[in-house]
Amino acid sequence: MQSGLRQKFTERWNKYFPGADLPIAFYYTDDAGELPVHRIKAAGEEHHCFIDDLAAVRRGNPLAFDTKSLGCFGGKRYLGFTRNLMPNFEYFLSCGIPGKLEGERYKKTPELVKKLFNEAPAFSAPGKYVVFKRWDRLDENDAPQVVIFFSPPDVLSGLFTLANYDEPTNEAVYCPMGAGCATIVQIPMAECGSDRPRAVLGMFDVSARPGVPRECLTISIPIRKFERMVDDMDESFLITGSWEKVRDRLGG
Repeated sequence: MQSGLRQKFTERWNKYFPGADLPIAFYYTDDAGELPVHRIKAAGEEHHCFIDDLAAVRRGNPLAFDTKSLGCFGGKRYLGFTRNLMPNFEYFLSCGIPGKLEGERYKKTPELVKKLFNEAPAFSAPGKYVVFKRWDRLDENDAPQVVIFFSPPDVLSGLFTLANYDEPTNEAVYCPMGAGCATIVQIPMAECGSDRPRAVLGMFDVSARPGVPRECLTISIPIRKFERMVDDMDESFLITGSWEKVRDRLGG
């Protein structure tokens, strides 16, 4: 991690976003060290949602995940531990198969699902484990790749505007349709490889919504962009009276 980044961000976050939750961050590694590696223990949790497990991380408890940590085909795919999909996934995401498989009806037809996934970029985990830590739990030796904010609209408006602050376009934040875990891991990781990585707005996935507070969405920021955003905070709109009006009601 960039020297001094943890403290610099924390000080500016507390100044401009008082009372708002700290973000979490993740990185891939081949050595989880002494960190606990998550395991699904309860019977009947074959389809347990990974988003639910991040609640512990948001409370300050670091967790590592590997291919045995996830009971969902989507979670394993979107965290990069497999490229496989569940059988008949195109029907699962759309209309289902009468008497055999209930469909989620997120896409109108199986053909649309096939087209979507045929054009989706492949993603393979660059390490055996993916480690998630709340910002204040990061060590200076950690190398976070993406920073994820779980935030209500007022906080998101500040982060959204800050993400666009040093860009020549109005599209520095990307809002793709996808599973909750795809919008905080797979898609931001793809943005990490871009010359000008975008932030990713997410957690619109209806299936993942029960795993987050009702007022919460996510914005996931590749670390190179996040570093620029932190550097810009003290000269941006955050020092104006316009933001002061929003800041004063955070947590209210």
